[in-house]
Amino acid sequence: MYNLLRLSILFTCSFIVCKNGNGQGNLNTNISHRPNIIFILTDDQRWDALGVMGNSILKTPHLDKIANQGILFKNAYVTTSICCVSRASILSGKYEYSHDIHDFSTDMSKETVDQTFPHLLKEAGYYAGFIGKYGIGTRPPSTDYNFWFNTEEGGKMQPDYMQTYSNGRRLHDTDTIDNAIQTFLNGVGTKSPFYLSISFKAPHEQDGNPPTYFTQPGYEKMYSDVQIPYPITANDSYWNSFPDFFRTDKNFGRQRWKGLFGSPELFQENMKNYYRLITGVDAVIGKLMNKLEALQIADNTIIVFMGDNGMSLGEKGIEGKWYGQEESIRVPLIIKDPRSADKIKQYKAGQMALNIDIAPTILSMAGLPVPTQMQGMNLMDVVSGKTAERTDFFYQHYFLGSPNIPKVEGVVTKDIKYMKFIEHDYEELYDILHDPHEIDNLVNNPNYKNQLKEMRKKYLKLNKKYAPPIQTISQQKY
Repeated sequence: MYNLLRLSILFTCSFIVCKNGNGQGNLNTNISHRPNIIFILTDDQRWDALGVMGNSILKTPHLDKIANQGILFKNAYVTTSICCVSRASILSGKYEYSHDIHDFSTDMSKETVDQTFPHLLKEAGYYAGFIGKYGIGTRPPSTDYNFWFNTEEGGKMQPDYMQTYSNGRRLHDTDTIDNAIQTFLNGVGTKSPFYLSISFKAPHEQDGNPPTYFTQPGYEKMYSDVQIPYPITANDSYWNSFPDFFRTDKNFGRQRWKGLFGSPELFQENMKNYYRLITGVDAVIGKLMNKLEALQIADNTIIVFMGDNGMSLGEKGIEGKWYGQEESIRVPLIIKDPRSADKIKQYKAGQMALNIDIAPTILSMAGLPVPTQMQGMNLMDVVSGKTAERTDFFYQHYFLGSPNIPKVEGVVTKDIKYMKFIEHDYEELYDILHDPHEIDNLVNNPNYKNQLKEMRKKYLKLNKKYAPPIQTISQQKY
């Protein structure tokens, strides 16, 4: 149960945690011309769960509008598809091996935190705020922010959707975040510059046995009059085609599928709840944009929106992420910078973007230097043609291991994907340009002999650069 101090953050506009009592933290007057920056992160939202990405059922009018005014990255990926690792990569601009977060219990080291983009923004004079789920370790760096509102009550690594407050009032996590956003903006007002991180739990499922998608009040009947089409690969034959080490009831993806998508009725119910949660987030973002307009700061406020990882929603008999499939590793990414040159506004970017690109991109947009340790790219330079786009990236996932979540590494390009389940020396090769649903494993196809050889070569090179020693990933804590 939240205490009265946290209640005051939510339901009044008078309390802002700050360093000097005037709501500006350590604001340096020489950076007052810099833009405000808002980074919005959703949990388990896949790339096609947006209207602007072609989803004709899901309603996301406010995010669609932001995308149509900024840059929509159509090929955005995460380097590891699990929230704790992906979030550490977003903050640090580094692959998993470099930031050393491999499980849910480990906190980022002080050395790593000191090189994250929020810390660097605050050091440069930004007033820094955080709202929502942090998702890394059990002792998040709250002192790195002037305003801190964390919904992971009592050290939980995953907040509950419904929270009960000391006055007996119950609120959905999305509504809680909505109130905190308004409180932050009312308190900061036109003081500038500020950085605000907003991290939703939605549309992540509520953990349990079985897990559930806990709908936001007021959205329970939305989409009730539509029929969500089944994925092309929802047939049992696709699950049965997996190798024996993967095709087990101990596989977490299979366990969650049974409770959420294991029947036509469950599929419709939980897909609609997943959509309802996303539409609820979209409404909060609409209110955020209206507030920026009312404060007359929209023209100097950058918006970056991303999902922390994707999600398989019944494809191949799985519910979850982790495995390197397109549904799991592709995410939505939108950047709206009102100051951008006209040629990169309203741009549908085909260049490959990664979660490790967020940190260098935000620092660059703020006019700050990018630490040499960061392994991502400034996406604004990529889309403007100043920097050549990447041609591939290394994918890695080590949490738990077989039989629950088999460990996997691989290489992703725009055309070809190579994945290797490293505990079993099992390879996959997909021509994702012509086979986007990853149906035909081409490892033994003689027509792809040269592509397999080339992808193995890329894999060995990137594995040497980005994969951690095996002893590092064998001692994990849940």
